[in-house]
Amino acid sequence: MKPEGKEPSIVIVIRGRVDRADIPRLCEDARSRLCASSGDVVLCDVAALSDPDVVVVDALARLQLTVRRLGRELEIRGASKELQELLALSGLSDVLPIEGG
Repeated sequence: MKPEGKEPSIVIVIRGRVDRADIPRLCEDARSRLCASSGDVVLCDVAALSDPDVVVVDALARLQLTVRRLGRELEIRGASKELQELLALSGLSDVLPIEGG
């Protein structure tokens, strides 16, 4: 959950399917956008994601690492029940905060 007073610095929207080849580009995009921003929170909107799978979990975990290395926080918005279950099954639900979750 977003700490009091912290607004998103950038919003990343992930839609459709995510392939392993997309992960480095996703992380690099977040890194470059964060370096140009002064905000504290990265909001990752996954509401339009189709068929969440382990690749999506990997992408979100790597995105979280990228964001944390830059001293920022990641928050996930719009996670489907299926994605929430995958995150719980993988043991990442505590480190990948879901808005309203």
